[in-house]
Amino acid sequence: MKIKWPFLVSMILLTVFLVGCEPLTVLDPKGPMAARQASDIMLSIGIMAVVVIVVLVILVYILVKYRASKQPYDYEPPHVEANIWVEVICIGIPILIVAYLSFVSVQSNYIVESAPTGYEDKEPLVVYASTSDWKWHFSYPEQGIETVNYLYIPTDRPLEFRLYSYGPITSFWIPQLGGQKYAMADMVTTLHLAADVPGEYIGRNANFSGKGFAENIFNVTAMSQQEFDEWVKEVYETAKPLTESTFNKLLEPGHLGQMTFTGTHLEFSPAPEHNHDSVTDEAEHDEQSHNESNEESDHSGH
Repeated sequence: MKIKWPFLVSMILLTVFLVGCEPLTVLDPKGPMAARQASDIMLSIGIMAVVVIVVLVILVYILVKYRASKQPYDYEPPHVEANIWVEVICIGIPILIVAYLSFVSVQSNYIVESAPTGYEDKEPLVVYASTSDWKWHFSYPEQGIETVNYLYIPTDRPLEFRLYSYGPITSFWIPQLGGQKYAMADMVTTLHLAADVPGEYIGRNANFSGKGFAENIFNVTAMSQQEFDEWVKEVYETAKPLTESTFNKLLEPGHLGQMTFTGTHLEFSPAPEHNHDSVTDEAEHDEQSHNESNEESDHSGH
C-alpha cells in the first residue's frame, strides 16, 4: 500500500501534464520537405516500437517459461552450446534495420537538399535570411524590401533561403516547413522549402547563440501569391527606406519587434557569396606572376 498510492498519484499527474502538451509541430507538416522528414520520423518510431514490443514479449516468455520451480537441490540444467539461429537473429536483424534506415536517410537527404517535390519547374522566391544578436533580417531582392523578425511567403511556390550570420553561428528552422540549417559568418548556405498550406507558423534559431537565444524567433505567414503581391505593394506605400546607418543600428545586440523597410541591406552590405575556387585560382595566378617577375629580375641582373 505504501508503494501503490505514490505510484497512482504519479501516473495521474503525468497524465494531466501530458494532456496539456501541444502537438509536435515537426509531425504536423505544411510543406513537402517537412512531410518527408515527418514520414522518416514516423518510420523510425515504428521500427523502434516493433523492436521494443518484440523484446518485451520475449522477456515475458522467458520469465514465465524459465521461472523458478521445485527442482531437486542438486539439479543442474543441461549444457547448451551456441545456437546458430539465435546468433543470426540477434546480429542479422539489427544490421538489416541499420542498413534500411541508412538508405532511407541518404535518399531523404538528397530530396530535401534539392528543389521541393512538385515545384521543380517553378521559379523559386529567393530570400536572404541573415541573423544578428538576436534578430532575423529577411531580404527580398526580387521585391526590393526587407523585414525584421517576420517572414511573409507565398504558397505553391518554391522558396530558396540563403543563410548567413552577422554574429555567431545560428540555425534557421521552421519546423512545419522543413529541417534546420546553419547560418554562418563569411559564407552562405542554401535551404530549399515550400509551403502548401496558408497559415501562421513559428520560426526559430535552433542553435544556442548567447543570452538572447530564447527570444531569437520569428513569425512566418504563408499566403496566396495574390495576397503576397498585395503585401509587397502595401510595403512600398507605407514603409521607409533602409539606410546603411539604420541597418548598422539593427546589428547591435538586443531584441527588436517586427520592422519593415523598402530596399535591402544587400545594396551596401552584400551577402558573403564568395567563390572560393576563384579566389584560390587568383591567388595561385598572383603567386605564379610574382615568381615569373623574380625570375626575370634575376636574368636581367646576370
